[in-house]
Amino acid sequence: MHSTDKPLHGILAMLLAVFMFSGMDASMKALTSHYSPMQITCLRAACAWPFIVAWLWHGNRLQHLLDARWSLHIFRAVLGVVMLAAFIYALKTLSLADAYAIFFAAPLLITMLSVWWLKDYVAPRQWVAIAVGMAAVLYMLKPEGDQLLSLGALAALLSALCYAISAITVRILAKTDHSGNMVFWLMTMIGLGAGVLAIPDWQPLQATHWPYFLAIGLTGAIGQVFITEAFRLAPPSVIAPFEYTALVWGLGFDILLWQVWPDATLFIGASVIMASGLYLIWQERR
Repeated sequence: MHSTDKPLHGILAMLLAVFMFSGMDASMKALTSHYSPMQITCLRAACAWPFIVAWLWHGNRLQHLLDARWSLHIFRAVLGVVMLAAFIYALKTLSLADAYAIFFAAPLLITMLSVWWLKDYVAPRQWVAIAVGMAAVLYMLKPEGDQLLSLGALAALLSALCYAISAITVRILAKTDHSGNMVFWLMTMIGLGAGVLAIPDWQPLQATHWPYFLAIGLTGAIGQVFITEAFRLAPPSVIAPFEYTALVWGLGFDILLWQVWPDATLFIGASVIMASGLYLIWQERR
């Protein structure tokens, strides 16, 4: 803790950010039967872009936009396109709660990758927690029909892997680039890159879907602002556990919007994955 930290404010900011991102994911899931994952990825970035520019303008951050390490920003954008498209594909075939439970493998993957990428030390007991958590992920890769593995679950795991690599990249970028730069260029490059890739299967936007587009843009932008504030106000080890509240919102949206109720596999797998992640966070705080 630093003297300038405000842990309670950071926790509240994280809770609001998670709620907003869950609302955004529910809106994207509602569009998966009408548009391709790549088109929704493009629209997710494009809808959030005006709100992000307004946030940067209000905070007098626009003058720093060209002070950027372009190679890492482009790398993050590629990861972002794959991450969002894979997660949206997962939402098309899985419930929100199932997709979240598998995506919760991201903290485990971040710890694993930090050993190689950042030369961090991981104790043997932490490796045990990672192994147990990843075993739970494999348990949740249950088949669909005659398939060996669930393609939707594999897509959620791919999304978590891209998120983990991107998170490590942020730790490197943060040494030289402003947070506003990272948010702006990520959304800009994702929108452009996914838009180009979506052209072959692009579908005209239906007027009845505009409330979803507005919701995606507004909740995505607010969520991005508040998660940035959360990490500014409190140490990651304090606020990171509250990311798991996404499962509560996911269950709520599944039941309320799609009348999908959770099964035993979700509770068992999610409980083990979250317990492993929380143990790693606790070890980091020690």
